[in-house]
Amino acid sequence: MSQVFNQANLLFLLNGMKLTLIIALISIVLSIFFGTILAILRNFSNGILGKVSTVYIEVFRNTPLLLWILSIRFLVPIPPMYSGILSFTLFTSAVMAEILRGGMNSAAYSQGFSKLQTLKYIILPQSFRSCIPTFLSQSVTVIKDTSFLWVVGIEEFTGKGMIIMGSFKSSYQVFLLFGALAATYFIINFTISCSVRTIKTVY
Repeated sequence: MSQVFNQANLLFLLNGMKLTLIIALISIVLSIFFGTILAILRNFSNGILGKVSTVYIEVFRNTPLLLWILSIRFLVPIPPMYSGILSFTLFTSAVMAEILRGGMNSAAYSQGFSKLQTLKYIILPQSFRSCIPTFLSQSVTVIKDTSFLWVVGIEEFTGKGMIIMGSFKSSYQVFLLFGALAATYFIINFTISCSVRTIKTVY
């Protein structure tokens, strides 16, 4: 066991987890921002912008995330970490837009407010409030799905684990490492899931 969880390996894995969380956090924040814009355009614009946002959302929601990870990594000349952030942001923005759009559709207009005022003071605050648990649930998905980035050589948490695994000679060592990776993902995501359940009881 000491050969698997020695100091060098643990630090190596920790660097990978750091990259995983950086990519996930930045992608989630950007996705909420752009998802909000997409949701507003799809719900309140009858012009070309509304149609473009609808097409964007439907295209990304109905195609595999891995396809975008591969396409952006090999077709867009940017550093690996940025390609991971870009692919997750583009994909997850569509998901966040639909989450927020559902919240918007459940919020009501008030009399005497313009459309912009109603959106600013009533619909958006109510929508974000009701969508917080769903946003957190989607965050769990983003963190788990960052493991796909290893396919394109981005050394996040799973990628670091696969590199270490290449030096092992026994299935026991591989089993221990896989167990540690799975346990780490579980602890992080289970903590977020517990937070979601707590927030749902509050709201």
